[in-house]
Amino acid sequence: MTGLVTVLGSGAMTNTIESIVDNQTLLVIGSNTTETHPIISIRMRRAVKKGAKLIVADPRRIDLVNEASLWLRQRPGSDAALINGLCHVILRDGLEDSSYIEERTENFDIFKESIKECTPEWTEKITGIPAADIEAAARIYAEAERAGIYYTMGITQHTSGTDNVCALANLALLTGNIGKNGAGINPLRGQNNVQGASDMGCNPVMFPGYQRVDDEQNRKKFAEIWGTPLSSVPGLMATEMPAAILAGSLKGMWIMGENPVLSDPNSSHAKKALEQLEILVVQDIFLTETAELADVVLPAASFAEKDGTFTNTERRVQRVRKALPPPGSAMDDLSIINQVTTRIIGNGSHTEMDAEATFAEITRCWPAMAGMTYDRLENGGLQWPCPDKEHPGTPTLHAHGFGCGKALFTVIDWIGPDETTDDEYPLVLSTGRVLYQYHTGTMSRRSEVLERSAPSPYVEMNPEDAEALRLEDGEVVQASSRRGTIKLPVRITSRVERGLVFIPFHYKEAAANLLTNDALDPQCKIAEAKVCAVKIEKQTTKTV
Repeated sequence: MTGLVTVLGSGAMTNTIESIVDNQTLLVIGSNTTETHPIISIRMRRAVKKGAKLIVADPRRIDLVNEASLWLRQRPGSDAALINGLCHVILRDGLEDSSYIEERTENFDIFKESIKECTPEWTEKITGIPAADIEAAARIYAEAERAGIYYTMGITQHTSGTDNVCALANLALLTGNIGKNGAGINPLRGQNNVQGASDMGCNPVMFPGYQRVDDEQNRKKFAEIWGTPLSSVPGLMATEMPAAILAGSLKGMWIMGENPVLSDPNSSHAKKALEQLEILVVQDIFLTETAELADVVLPAASFAEKDGTFTNTERRVQRVRKALPPPGSAMDDLSIINQVTTRIIGNGSHTEMDAEATFAEITRCWPAMAGMTYDRLENGGLQWPCPDKEHPGTPTLHAHGFGCGKALFTVIDWIGPDETTDDEYPLVLSTGRVLYQYHTGTMSRRSEVLERSAPSPYVEMNPEDAEALRLEDGEVVQASSRRGTIKLPVRITSRVERGLVFIPFHYKEAAANLLTNDALDPQCKIAEAKVCAVKIEKQTTKTV
């Protein structure tokens, strides 16, 4: 979000899921789409069947590689160098959209100068991708009339995550691929309402609608709507909170629908911090590993047990309707928040709002949703911006310009990952998801069908690395980083190249995030979960 808001003025997919089939070229980078967004991957495959060219940039041989015209197997943490290299070739060969750049962007000349030395040969040294493939990818992308970029956490979960996103925006702007159907820059959100949470200001820098808290006009506006003075000081990102707890400046925490004991990088550090809190409240539908540490657990309702809206990855606001009551003493999230607020205020002045009234307040706070009502959403969703009640919604962002004026080219200097390999930790670890499990398994591991399909953890390892350690497929190994150690079976496969290992992070019995690095992107404070140095050691016990 941080990168796209800076460059374009909003942080979301610029195009629709439906329009994927209209792409002439697709660049999928840092996204194992078939396993993390399987329905969207079907659209991608349909585009390829229609004749589109697919470029996949990923260190692992993901399933989409089978459909790709070109696979760019970059080294983990080298994404910005790769993207700069693509931009260099496009400019060198005169493939940029000069009129688009002149009319709709700024800072181009400075950007152009900044990538002068990012030749294919320079890019090859950093990424490991042959220079000829870099040139071919640049031409395939730039020569398409409609080219779309699709990315997920493989791009963002780095200390250079914001830079990576800005670099992708440079590539799209350079070729005029923002503001038209079947193109764009498209972050695929990892959960059903991440976009909605982002839109609503679940970020300590923003009020709802990407309106910064340190802007005086924004504060006046929201203070008037909410009837209370508001701070001008941005708060802490979630990734900054463990250090604040351990430093003694953060005493209490209320966690809703999150399981940081398993999901936070360097999770033993996160757990240690949570155990030091004076008060920990956890609101969830199951007793998660984090909830087990809580002083108070508030049992919440699932999606099928509450009313409201979700905003999906393509900015589509959709109604959620209660199908059955919550079990036992569980309540929907809004009811819990209302009751806690009433008790905090304590003088009877708080008016509890239902889901529809809350939605009406949202439309007053953010002009991009001002034209939406529950009645309008009754027969289908609407995509923001939808500024008035006659507006049909906006499938393609920025078709007639950018809300911020002109889009900004960004100078990106590749700096590499925070942690590198050495003699003690000679392998690079990357983490991710598998098709049959979800996040920390809080829900998916309670499904017998899903658990049978993907029941246990493993570490993928290249055959050459496995042979060097005299490992057999299925043998239990010890994986260690500078932060922790886990034991799990090895899966010997050419999906990963020599020097790289991969571990899915769903499994508490071998929690990958005990190993991962909690170094932060300096701008958005996301942690570098996708690159860290590890070692694999042979054990004596084999799996059954």
